[in-house]
Order: sequence, then structure tokens, then C-alpha cells
Amino acid sequence: MHVRNNSLPPVVLGLRTGCCLDPEPGPNGTLGRHLIRGNEYKTAIDEDGNHRSAGVEREVPWAAIAPVVHSIRVLERVVPDEHLLFDHNAHHLGQSARDTGSLKPEGVRVRIEAFIDWANQETARHQTGEAIAPDPHGRIGVSRFRRSLAWHIARRPGGLVALAIQYGHLRTTFVTEGYASRSRDGIHELIDIETVRAVADTVADLHDDLEAGTGLSGPAARRAIKAAAQAPRFAGTVITATTARRLLTNEDALLHDNPHALLLWHYRRDQALCHRGIERDTPSLDHCVAGCGNVVRTDQHAAQLRDRADALDKRAAYVPQPLAERFRSNAARLRALADQHDQTRITLEKDTA
Repeated sequence: MHVRNNSLPPVVLGLRTGCCLDPEPGPNGTLGRHLIRGNEYKTAIDEDGNHRSAGVEREVPWAAIAPVVHSIRVLERVVPDEHLLFDHNAHHLGQSARDTGSLKPEGVRVRIEAFIDWANQETARHQTGEAIAPDPHGRIGVSRFRRSLAWHIARRPGGLVALAIQYGHLRTTFVTEGYASRSRDGIHELIDIETVRAVADTVADLHDDLEAGTGLSGPAARRAIKAAAQAPRFAGTVITATTARRLLTNEDALLHDNPHALLLWHYRRDQALCHRGIERDTPSLDHCVAGCGNVVRTDQHAAQLRDRADALDKRAAYVPQPLAERFRSNAARLRALADQHDQTRITLEKDTA
């Protein structure tokens, strides 16, 4: 999903009322995720290979979080049924100029600036101190939201795949060729850059923690200490697509954070258990395997393991016995991992002694 000429992506401008229906309850009564269904245009072709200007429905819908669903519900109250969410005429009430289709780039930019003014007024009224500062690079056009969104998605476990799905490039060389590909452009360069930025943040945080006396455990603990020692080299470095590709080939520097699994991951392909038998140059952070040679845990992770174990024990008191036993078993396993960390942890001082 590319953003060009400071306009919203065609797939967003093409969304209509009813694109995000409320999910139906499942067999157990729980509700699923909200999904946004829309059309894709750039790759829309018919059986004869001709481009379909009306687009075709995306095979993979977007999973929507609550603020996005609320925004769609507001837009559905603004525009008539079965109309575009960003219908030009519906959003230009009181103006004589009529047009077909969705909002034009200038109209979107005006609304962004109006939102910034409103947000800053609310900040001043509530004295929160969180005003949106003037941007030194000029007006905040919608093309720059793409980078902001990528920054947040790339820093979550499995975020790179999620980033490819959200931008509609799941079947490109990103997935089929991995980081060995040299045919990247557009979203691929963006993924590379945000991945390196996330790695640099993780390395810098670990460097500071080690200097403060934090201990590490796990098969890759000493490798992680050496990687963290390189953190000052990244400070102030401008990450371009070229430097990102070069850094991603340096396994010694690839330190990933996986907050869901409560561990760090110093990636080396030959020791990764998350994708045995699969030719990949990137870790699968959503499939971490116990005993992997790339695992690193910190003192903070050990504390979080015990907190999670306590939460499981509390939940066990309010569920049926079979499920309660499973919760208590998992809690015991988590405490054992924390105890193992305490017994085997090393610190920067001990490792360099």
C-alpha cells in the first residue's frame, strides 16, 4: 500500500460504510476481532490480465483495533449508507463545489491541520503538556503517517509480517526471499529501516541496563553483552536503506526484543529453532522455542516471569479444576525459568573480569 503525492492510499479512500462489521459471537460466546474489508487496486486484474479500475476485494482483511473501529463508526454517521467513508461531497457540506469520489489531497491536509489545532487547544485546556509541536520539515501530510505506523508495528513480535500484511505486500519478495533479496524497494526498504531502528533501540537499552548492573542468562548471554558494547556506535547514526541492508547482514548486531515471550533474541540463523528446515534469514519471534541457542533473559524478564506466574495462580482459583491445574503447572514452569536465570546470570563486570 504505497502513499504518493501526499494523498491517502487508494485502498483507504475506497472504503465504504459497512466495511467493518461487528463480529459474530463464536461457539463459546466470545467475540472475534473486527476486520476491515476493502478493495485493492494496483494488482487488480481480471482473468484476461486486464486491469480492473474498480478494484477487487483483498484476500486478507485488516485486523482493526478499537480506535480504528470507533473512527469508522464516526465516519459512517457522517456519510450516507453505501457511500465512501471519505466521500468528497459528504465532507464538504455548505460548499458549492461538488465532485465525485473521495476527498482530495488538499482537503485531507486541511483536516489534519485542523485536528492538530484542536488537539493543542485541548492540551492547553487540560494542561497535559502533550501538545503537538510544529514540525521543522513543514506541514504534516498523510504520507508521513506511513512511517509512524511502520515504526510502531515493526517493534512488536511478528511485527515484520504484520507490516507486510497491513501494507498489502505479503506475497512479495519480503516473505519469499527474506533479507537476502536485493530487489527491494518501497515497503521493503521501509521494513529494513524500521527493523534496524528497532534493533538499535534494543541494543541501546541493554547497554544502559548492563551499565546499571543488570544480569543476563541464557545460551546467548555473552554474545548479547558483546552486541550491547557496540551501542555507542549506533548513537546519532542516520539509517538509510543502504546502511540498513548492510547492518541486517551483521548477525553479531541483531538483538531483538520479544516482550510476549519475556526474552531477548540474539539471532544466529544456524542456532535458531523457530524455523528448522526453512531457509530464512530472520527470526520468527512469534514461534520462540525453549532451549534455542539464541535466547537471552534479563533480571527484568525474571521478575516479569514471576509476576505472570502469580497472575496465573490467581486465575486458577476461579476456573474449573482441569484448567486450574494447567494454570498452576504453567506458573510453576515460569518460576522455574526465573530461578534458573537467578542461578546462571552473569553481569557485565563478571563477564569482563
